[in-house]
Amino acid sequence: MKTEIIPADIKSKSLKETRDEIDTILTKLENKETNLGESIGDYKRLILLNKHVDELFKKKFKEISDKKIND
Repeated sequence: MKTEIIPADIKSKSLKETRDEIDTILTKLENKETNLGESIGDYKRLILLNKHVDELFKKKFKEISDKKIND
């Protein structure tokens, strides 16, 4: 499986900022007047944003797990 590097402009986003951008892209992609052929860049960014959210959740899960072990 190919590992994609998440760009710095995405990595620096908070969960809320990431979610807001995901919502914006989804709204754009769901618009019936949107040319999906021209939206490939948006789709690729959406995937990277999703990976960032996944990394944020994994990091938070590890923090919680470590805290429980140390308590």
